[in-house]
Amino acid sequence: MEESSVSLGQLAAASKTFGRRLLTIGENRLELLMVEMQEGRERCLRAILLACGVAAFGLLAGITLTAAIVVLLWACSPVAVLLILTALYGAAGVCLYRQLIRLQRDWQTLSASRDQLRKDSACLKKLLT
Repeated sequence: MEESSVSLGQLAAASKTFGRRLLTIGENRLELLMVEMQEGRERCLRAILLACGVAAFGLLAGITLTAAIVVLLWACSPVAVLLILTALYGAAGVCLYRQLIRLQRDWQTLSASRDQLRKDSACLKKLLT
């Protein structure tokens, strides 16, 4: 009888320890998920701002180019200034566009959470086998 009560006590202690560890792991994963969601929101906002910059500078380049063509018919000196502005605005738009494309290419949703869940799953399988 005494032997079975000792093993039941050990089993209860092990169960409590396992439950606490499982709860701690779950809490850590939830915190990681919240951090990644915040990062995702910040990246989304950055992408929106970059897209607005691309649109604004693209519009400015188009307006300036149109003004340059109109002025081209009047005289030669204002054209050089407008073409330079067109080149500057166009270059800024291209730089922002390339940054936006790079951001989209490198975007990974919840990558750290997925990696941690894979590690947890592998560890759990190792413990259970």
